[in-house]
Amino acid sequence: MTDTKVSSSPATEALPGSRREFLRRAALTAIAAPVASTLLAACKDEDHAQPAQSVTTSPASPKSQIPTEHGGTMPTPAAGAVTATAADQMDAMHEKGIKAFPAKTAGKGNQLMQPKIVSGVKVYEITARKIQWETEPGKMVEAWAYNDQVPGPQIRVREGDRVRMIVKNELPESTAVHFHGVELPNDQDGVPYITQPPIKPGQTYTYEFTAPNPGSHMYHSHHNSAKQVGLGLLGAFIIEPKAKRPVEKVDVDYVMILNDGMHGYTLNGKGFPATEPLVAKLGQKVRIRFMNEGMMIHPMHLHGMHMTVIDKDGWPQPAPWKCDTLNIAPGERWDVIVNCNNPGVWAFHCHILPHAESDHGMFGMVTALIVNK
Repeated sequence: MTDTKVSSSPATEALPGSRREFLRRAALTAIAAPVASTLLAACKDEDHAQPAQSVTTSPASPKSQIPTEHGGTMPTPAAGAVTATAADQMDAMHEKGIKAFPAKTAGKGNQLMQPKIVSGVKVYEITARKIQWETEPGKMVEAWAYNDQVPGPQIRVREGDRVRMIVKNELPESTAVHFHGVELPNDQDGVPYITQPPIKPGQTYTYEFTAPNPGSHMYHSHHNSAKQVGLGLLGAFIIEPKAKRPVEKVDVDYVMILNDGMHGYTLNGKGFPATEPLVAKLGQKVRIRFMNEGMMIHPMHLHGMHMTVIDKDGWPQPAPWKCDTLNIAPGERWDVIVNCNNPGVWAFHCHILPHAESDHGMFGMVTALIVNK
């Protein structure tokens, strides 16, 4: 038999025998300690276990056992149970929001305003002032509003109508009204220091013109507008054409104003679950007039049915086209037709997901299209 010689490092060779032996034993002890500890714990478990039973120690099992510092064992934390509890809590929040929809709140915006007729002129009186506005149940915010509603009153006139808007300013700062998308004479455009002086606090200003290009338009502040429009100084201004196209003959005509200012992500001044559902009967045609008064893009997505796009910024499209998600940039207006041929409650929301849903549930730019049989 041939002897095998193991080479040692110079440092090891220099150690006295007893010291080398001490280090060798310490190393072996360090390696063996975890194994011994586990065996000791297992032995102690056997002392308390019933003879006919065995304990499964899989980490994934709620019955797993781990050693304690005193040599006994304790159950491994039930990770699955903790996760299930957290999931249940999240699900409960989501369910609560859905069941609350449509939630009742104080105030309703975008209400159709009937004009006074004075010598053949349609006269609209608008007052801008501060109010308290409930965007969702229990959430009160400061709003700057036209006639105490957000969005302001919906104004519908006909192409060729003579229109007069009398604006009274009860705000703490100056303002003005711009008719967005309406091709007016220059002096009616509503931009302070370009086409008119600002309407100072306490003052009244009158706009008057003949309704020109038909379509889905808007009116809003054009003075400190990031603040004033964000706080609610906005509304729909719709000019009906003298002769409607066949595609415009619908059963339901709905205006949906998007905003993302100081009140959060809103549809017609409300956040889910206080948003208003669109309701139609099976077989009906719905026209939706999207208007983006915010500062962000919002791709609006309808479940269950496609949208047929007919107008952009009030102008007819060369040919109608279909989509289920329509990107709406600030200032844009898009008109679509939905043929309600699929019954049920269908989610309808902005598809920038942080504008519509969180771990607490749906919020903000979420509503539903309800198609009843």
